[in-house]
Amino acid sequence: MEAMESAFSGPLLYLLIVWGVVTAIFLVLIAWRSVLSSHEDDQIFIDAAQEHMAQEQRELIKKIESLGKPLMMSGITSGVLLLLIAGMFVYHGLKSF
Repeated sequence: MEAMESAFSGPLLYLLIVWGVVTAIFLVLIAWRSVLSSHEDDQIFIDAAQEHMAQEQRELIKKIESLGKPLMMSGITSGVLLLLIAGMFVYHGLKSF
C-alpha cells in the first residue's frame, strides 16, 4: 500500500491535478457545444420578415465553430497528459519491482 502512496506523490501528483483540470475544461467545452447545437435549426424557411432569425442562426453557427480549436487542443492535451501519467506510473512500478 505504501508503494502506491509513494507512486502518487511528487511530479505525478501534479500531473494528475493538471490532467484533471484540462479534462474538466474539455468536458465543459463539449457540454457547451452540445447546448449550442441543440438550439441550431437544421432547416429554416426565411422571408424578409424573418431575417433576424437567420442572423441568430449565423451567430450560433459562428459560436459553435469557434469552439472547434479549443475543443481539439484540450482533448489532445488531456490525452497526452494521460499517456504521460500512465508511462510514469508504469516506469515507477517497474523501477520499484
